[in-house]
Amino acid sequence: MTPVARNRETAETGADAAAALGTFGRYAGPATLILSSLADGAKHGYALTKDIETFAGIRLAPGTLYEALSRLESQGLIEAVPSEDRKRPYKLTPVGAAALRAHLDTQRRTAEVGLRRLAGNWGTA
Repeated sequence: MTPVARNRETAETGADAAAALGTFGRYAGPATLILSSLADGAKHGYALTKDIETFAGIRLAPGTLYEALSRLESQGLIEAVPSEDRKRPYKLTPVGAAALRAHLDTQRRTAEVGLRRLAGNWGTA
């Protein structure tokens, strides 16, 4: 079974959906930002960069953006959308949506623990 087929299978069943992002190492941050942007609809590279900058205050360098897009596409988390011009828009796949949801749920739990511990030991935030 190919990595893409395995990731699609596990994400579609809900098992290990967040693991798809966990394999990115240092690209997990950009992958999360890109998937979050695409959750709002298909976008090409420049539109992704501007959207991410707006909602996260982070500007992804072109090399970082396109490397992450390539990895996300190879894992079946996003796919290219046909376009009439030279821009190449991408959209979130159902597998990508499941992976993003699982990853964000894990991040939310981690943030809640951290904030609770800070409040208990360092006062309210």
